[in-house]
Amino acid sequence: MRRSPLHHEHVALGATMIEFAGWEMPVRYVGDVAEHQAVRAAAGLFDISHMGEIAVRGADAAAALDFAVVSGMARLAIGRAKYTMLCTSDGGIIDDLIVYRRDWDHFIIVANAANVEAVISELRSRCEPFDAAITDITSHVSLQAIQGPRAVDVVTQMCALGAEDVRALKNYTWCTVLLHGDIHAMVARTGYTGEDGFELFVVPDEAAEVWRLALATGSPHGLIPCGLSARDTLRLEAGMPLYGQELSLSTTPYDAGLGWVAQTGPAKELLRPGLDGAVGFTDERVERGDFVGREALAAAKERHDAWAADPASAPDNARVLVGLVGDARRAARPGYAVMVGEAEVGVVTSGAPSPTLSAPIAMALVHPSASAVNTVVEIDVRGRRESMTVSALPFYSRAS
Repeated sequence: MRRSPLHHEHVALGATMIEFAGWEMPVRYVGDVAEHQAVRAAAGLFDISHMGEIAVRGADAAAALDFAVVSGMARLAIGRAKYTMLCTSDGGIIDDLIVYRRDWDHFIIVANAANVEAVISELRSRCEPFDAAITDITSHVSLQAIQGPRAVDVVTQMCALGAEDVRALKNYTWCTVLLHGDIHAMVARTGYTGEDGFELFVVPDEAAEVWRLALATGSPHGLIPCGLSARDTLRLEAGMPLYGQELSLSTTPYDAGLGWVAQTGPAKELLRPGLDGAVGFTDERVERGDFVGREALAAAKERHDAWAADPASAPDNARVLVGLVGDARRAARPGYAVMVGEAEVGVVTSGAPSPTLSAPIAMALVHPSASAVNTVVEIDVRGRRESMTVSALPFYSRAS
């Protein structure tokens, strides 16, 4: 197994370590519920160095990504980020990604740990006709997340220079700062918990110092270290999909309720980024061309629009993602069947007790006829039926 640059920090804190996507990572420190609640009430510190980082560089970097992923990247401004997906030609999801624009010819992609090799291989194949180099930089990056309503106070106090830049960040934007200890970091206002928060990109040799700085700075604000278990229940409450559960090669973005990421409409005139490296765009007009999976995703959109208008018209194998909230104490788990009467109408993809709602919650892929909010279904929990009600996603949204 690979180890994070913070492995010894986790061991020293008494973390329970598990194998995850080929990495040895902390699943918990003091307890799942306590860590979850700390993020909702104050702040939590996560080691997410197992995530993969990929650099895309070259004069055609934007055009290459326009072709490779389902969202247009040519108009993504320097200093911004975008959530997108890498799909097969038939619309299946290879991975969901966050793309950060570092410069007019330089992007950084964050991919799921289990999919890094597949993503790199696919990007290299798709970008071959372009002047764009694909490089795995995972071993050169330590990624840490500080999430929660006090996250902005923690991160700004960690800064020797750049605190006001951090405070001014909008969602899905980033800046560079100098942390105390003369440590350079890229700070992005992104995360996977449903809370305000930041992800810090630093070099591995300085990762432990950043981790200790975060703990020392954040402790007075209620920050504690958090493991993968809390990260999972937080993202579940926030209705955020997980690759390998809600997302897979057999699901399209529309199946998962994420069709908005796919730009399948007519090609639009776009502004080409200024090639002199300046922030902004020139007056030169270009159109976004084709991208891998465009036709299949356009067809998927038509299907889902039709199912929304007439759920009974959907074929038996049609599936859409829904939320479920239970009445009993036992939680539905991935793989459990979703039943309406004696008919199996879907399968649970994620499920756990919700510390915030004090009830079991789940996400499931179900037939459109069983997807309306307030529809009552039953889950086969180890041979016993448990009632759950279809709920809108997300289950939890932070106060604005």
